[in-house]
Amino acid sequence: MNTPILKEIVRQHAEMAAFLWTVYDYHLLHPDENPDMDEERVERLLERLEAHLDGLRVAGEDGRTIAREQYEQFPEGGELFVCRMLATDRRIAIAELKLDNVRRYLTANSVKPL
Repeated sequence: MNTPILKEIVRQHAEMAAFLWTVYDYHLLHPDENPDMDEERVERLLERLEAHLDGLRVAGEDGRTIAREQYEQFPEGGELFVCRMLATDRRIAIAELKLDNVRRYLTANSVKPL
């Protein structure tokens, strides 16, 4: 028996995870642009990102479906990142990712506008 989910809340998890990934990755690529983004804030950002991904994982297949729908509606790197993170049953910590590989994947697999 499936546990009922609140689709609006799960959608918000998908949106926020995509947004937070984008903020995190941008900061890593441009560390001097935001002097307020110190080590503590980066850690809190990662905790929030992980929590939103966990919210999607708890929703199971519904979480993956909603993340895919978000990507179809907004085919950008953050949304693709969320879909990819949910594509495996193995939980991988964001801090353990090989960011160059992640960026290559997102670039190679992003939907290109017509």
